[in-house]
Amino acid sequence: MKKTYIASLIISMMAPNFAFAGDEHQHEAAENVERITVTGVRQRLEQAGTLANTIMKTEVIGSDLIESKNAVNLTEAIDNSPGVKVSAECSMCGVKRIMMNGMKGEHTTILVDGLPVHTMISGYYAVDAIPTTGISRIEVARGAGASLIAPEAIGGTINVITEEPIENGAEVDMSVGQEGYRKMSLLGKGVSEDGMTRLTLIGQYDERDQVDNDDNKVNENPSQENRSFTARLSHDVNDTNNVVLRVSNIYSEVFGGPMLGETFADGKMGSKSQIIGSYDGVDSAQLFEGGDVRNDYVGKAWETTEWIETVRNEVSLSWLHDFSDDLNVTLSASYADHEQDSFYEGFDYYAEDTMNFYDARFNYVAHDDHLLTFGADYRTEEMRSQSLQGSSNADYTSDSFDYDVLGVYLQDTWQATDELEVNLALRYDQVKADFIDPAKQGTEIDESILSPRMDMRYRHTDELTSRFSAGRGYRAPLSFFETDHGILDGTKGFVIDVDDLERSTSANYSLSFEGEHFTATGSVAWTEVENLAALTETDDGVPKLTQLEEDASVMTYDIALGYQVTHDLTLNLTGEYFDYDSAFKSSYAIAPIEERVTFSVDYDVAGWELYASVVWIGSRDLSDYGYEGYNQVDSNGNVILSSKKTTDAPSYFTMDLRAAYELNETFSVYAGVANLFDYTQAGDEDTPLFYDADGGYDVGYIYGPLRGREAYVGLKATF
Repeated sequence: MKKTYIASLIISMMAPNFAFAGDEHQHEAAENVERITVTGVRQRLEQAGTLANTIMKTEVIGSDLIESKNAVNLTEAIDNSPGVKVSAECSMCGVKRIMMNGMKGEHTTILVDGLPVHTMISGYYAVDAIPTTGISRIEVARGAGASLIAPEAIGGTINVITEEPIENGAEVDMSVGQEGYRKMSLLGKGVSEDGMTRLTLIGQYDERDQVDNDDNKVNENPSQENRSFTARLSHDVNDTNNVVLRVSNIYSEVFGGPMLGETFADGKMGSKSQIIGSYDGVDSAQLFEGGDVRNDYVGKAWETTEWIETVRNEVSLSWLHDFSDDLNVTLSASYADHEQDSFYEGFDYYAEDTMNFYDARFNYVAHDDHLLTFGADYRTEEMRSQSLQGSSNADYTSDSFDYDVLGVYLQDTWQATDELEVNLALRYDQVKADFIDPAKQGTEIDESILSPRMDMRYRHTDELTSRFSAGRGYRAPLSFFETDHGILDGTKGFVIDVDDLERSTSANYSLSFEGEHFTATGSVAWTEVENLAALTETDDGVPKLTQLEEDASVMTYDIALGYQVTHDLTLNLTGEYFDYDSAFKSSYAIAPIEERVTFSVDYDVAGWELYASVVWIGSRDLSDYGYEGYNQVDSNGNVILSSKKTTDAPSYFTMDLRAAYELNETFSVYAGVANLFDYTQAGDEDTPLFYDADGGYDVGYIYGPLRGREAYVGLKATF
């Protein structure tokens, strides 16, 4: 593992004519020279093994697969990957939760280029606004402590890696489709003549309209408009120093509830501002014709409106210095400001969540067989919320909080034998979480905690490899959005009954076979969580964030098979089973999947790229997850028992297709369709709207797809 300081120059078949952008004679000269690409300081150390951890089982979603799926955002890119499920948890506001290893959405940590830039409330809104333009790959690592700097990732980490250019170029991608789907993206890539400076510029805009599959004038999937701008600059100061600066701005607007342009009790509503501005605080006697959620909505438009506007600014800076062949250090800092303005069926809620993160990490080659990684990090987060409606009530309690974590860590990567690699890591953290509302006296959480993790890789043969991981993790349950997607109480606010960290223990084993044409990986994972957060209500109906007394656990089993029939034809098949215990089931707001089979075909022929995937989801007993609801109430607001909703969620499958054709070196066209057979819960089964046993109206009786068929066409230009 010894290193030497050399400028690694790698021959590249695709390098640009950057140094010869002049007249025709210069272009002719460029064609006759050897084209080279300069490998930067970080890439050199990664290739040498002093920055990368290759022991842990990690699924990689490459840019080619992202493009084949026509994934507009992060949730579409990773959905249905092994062990990963994106759960839609509100038919009005469209909140998405990224679940890993059967854990809840709040147990997933999203990193960008290895650094945290997502606050506590970032994982609930604007996840759909994280663009896929300019992403080189997405690394999915499952299990507690999957990242040294993210011990709270009980389910695992998703690391979004921004493309670092090796040549000059640009890409423009435009597509349109059904249900108001539009997307435009721009990607610019620049490399200096000496290869020391690399710049990536990314811009993306996308939108979709509301969807009302059962034609009751209320959507099952909201409209969403996203736009984002990102710039990433990597500069090699010299052969031993590299600096990376990344800045990003993301904007998202979600509007759900009444279908725009329809007529309601307060008249015809043609704009979002008109609907929100019509709020008068007087509830309608009846929301739906005949008191049945399957019939036309006849209440006031604002009574079902959920509007969320999100602005997120991110900045990260990282400096890498290579002291010697045996020692390097990376100093990193990241800043994120997440601002949310929202309106929930008459309740206004504004929040700003600001996070600062600092990390100093050293890598030291202690011996030819030992690489030590050690360092310290500090995270501070401040969330402040307010409500004009809430502030007018003396009993209102806000959910504002302060969160601070100071941690130190040590990791030893040991090449025990030629066949066996072992990675041992330990973190020590001092954690403080404090809800600061005057009604909340004292500090809720002030704890010290140790989080160990072990990863092992054993090569049985050249084709057969075992991996085993085990670890402990923790998380502070601080946000109501993680348990009830923002359906808040405008009268008394929140009741907070949290005084312990969630603590997890997990273990994962996988066996992989990699042959010339056939690959297979089978894995089993177990996770147990103490003090799992859950949402209940007080006797007065106020949301109460509390914790389960019993431990909750889940087992996941999956097998992934791949077969390369020919050089141009690849088949993939994945089967998964999730086994939740009763405690875990009781904590879910929306029933998770239990069985899933995914099959995909990738075929490249004669300039065509063809991709098809089929996803099958098994049936579920919704009563296991506390589902109980009714479609109809009488004139007195009492539920009609004969209208009780089913608790048998049927199995179903969806199919996606995409075809792309390369017209020439610059232009390609593509067309496809998502959810080809247009299967949706509201269109084929039952609406996600319901009344609870007390006659209260809600929107989360969800167990199937909420958005139907979406056909699209597009044009991509690469320069």
